[in-house]
Amino acid sequence: MKYRIALVPGDGIGPEVCGAAAEVVKAVSDSFEFNTYLAGGCALDKFGVPLPQETIDGCLASDSVLLGAVGGPKWDDVPNHMRPEKALLGLRKELGLYTNLRPASIQPALAEACVLRPDIAAKGFDLMIVRELTGGIYFGERGRNEAGDAAYDTEAYSVMEIERVARRAFETARKRGGHVTSVDKANVLETSRLWRETVHRLGESEYPDVRLDDMYVDNAAMQIIRDPSFFDVLVTSNMFGDILSDEASQVTGSIGLLASASLGDSSRGMYEPIHGSAPDIAGKDIANPIAAILSAAMMLRYSFDLSKEADAIEKAVTDVLTDGLRTADIKVPGQEDWIKGSEMKAAILKKLGRE
Repeated sequence: MKYRIALVPGDGIGPEVCGAAAEVVKAVSDSFEFNTYLAGGCALDKFGVPLPQETIDGCLASDSVLLGAVGGPKWDDVPNHMRPEKALLGLRKELGLYTNLRPASIQPALAEACVLRPDIAAKGFDLMIVRELTGGIYFGERGRNEAGDAAYDTEAYSVMEIERVARRAFETARKRGGHVTSVDKANVLETSRLWRETVHRLGESEYPDVRLDDMYVDNAAMQIIRDPSFFDVLVTSNMFGDILSDEASQVTGSIGLLASASLGDSSRGMYEPIHGSAPDIAGKDIANPIAAILSAAMMLRYSFDLSKEADAIEKAVTDVLTDGLRTADIKVPGQEDWIKGSEMKAAILKKLGRE
């Protein structure tokens, strides 16, 4: 069986890291064919819109989407509705993606780069943040009063919206450590009280085998800094997830290693590194391809149930880091023997048995 993957490289370093990820996927399986589509600033330059219909149609006709990054200072002055980042929101909407998965872990070989206490870094952690993606305060009613001296943003969630993201969290925990922490602000917010009630009702009725606890968002933020190994899977609202996932990414030591997935009801998802387009290093062969490669591994695992192939990719990444290979973003202070992005890709391919 052949799987069709929509490759959306985007802007800046996106084409470099996306291309590397596609090569690695081909190294572990011959079941994939890739078709490239434009989105972001490059699409705006060529078609006059950040998300052409051709790209939407191509992604909808594919089994999954592998995205690079979009945006850059070149397009800072375009009207808001034409900004490259609108392509991401458009793709999520068209593909029906409402859940974001953001893993954060420490590679043992990079423990020295972790900003946590040495004893906590040495112990390691491996957590997954499951963030609701299409509701909450980011999508609620907003505005200003007639005088313009007061503004409001409305948080709203339905039981259906909470249930579907919570179900994804419970299912994810079943494949990991069997522990879900639901993060809210139920001591203050009515939406959080509905969130907590709904998550507990779902957990008790459908997932009694998964351990469930609750934590206020401020306590969760502190726990990530104090000792993130407490967590397995965190499930939370759009805004809280936005903040916590960025915090978690920083304590790992480098955003150049972190992947993400956006998922909906079907097996089709959109997978992307979190590091952005980094236009200042584009074309210099400096960009670290690992985050994009690990995003591809997530695609194999979550969209296609190819756990063996995903494990092989993740092990290859761990092995090259254990060997001491470093790109510029993850080298230790004073280290001069760092390698180029293409060399990191080649090293990973070699671990997979491809020269």
